[in-house]
Amino acid sequence: MALVSSARESLPHAMNNRVLPNLEYLLQGSILESAAEHLMHRLKGLCDNVDTSPEPFHDMEVCMSLQQPNSNQPLLLRVRRALGRDAPFQIRYLGQPEVDQRRPTLVRSCMDCACSNGILEFLTEMGFRKEFEYIAKGYMFRKGRMKITVSKLIKIVPGKQQDMANEPISQSYIVELSVVAPMGQENVGEEMRVFAEQLKPLVQLEKIDYKRLGSMP
Repeated sequence: MALVSSARESLPHAMNNRVLPNLEYLLQGSILESAAEHLMHRLKGLCDNVDTSPEPFHDMEVCMSLQQPNSNQPLLLRVRRALGRDAPFQIRYLGQPEVDQRRPTLVRSCMDCACSNGILEFLTEMGFRKEFEYIAKGYMFRKGRMKITVSKLIKIVPGKQQDMANEPISQSYIVELSVVAPMGQENVGEEMRVFAEQLKPLVQLEKIDYKRLGSMP
């Protein structure tokens, strides 16, 4: 319990004071299922390793929240694990998005690390509670340091096995273009803007202000 109490006290302090070395630069969009194949062909032509891409993924993601003292904003952590293959669990912290009109992308602080399969139980012991969960199934491409994912979000149906959770949240695919880089590399956003222009008119990638929309990605 001493370890849990110490982690509960130190984790929010570290996040609030931005003790994080990396930023995530992000553009997002969506595309109808009927047009997804055309986008995939274009990405194959633009991205690296044409002979082996894209890389398929089939992951379950759980969002856990912890209410912080003297704050109306809970601390959110994402836990993701691959379905159907042996791989470490991944835990991710994402800071509040910063939407600056002078920047071509949304920017937020970011931390990723691999962890053991007991991470959800540990977070629950710390006082976190589950906010939501879903399955993301799709493909990942890479262009230099840029990562492009085309995925469909699938609702997890209570009482059914994970491989039977086959109710898509939407008929559209989510398209994300992202780069995780150290602070101070402002040229990343311009690289992403130029790449996003090459995907038009199939998909319009934008910086989405989730504060204005009243929800988080």
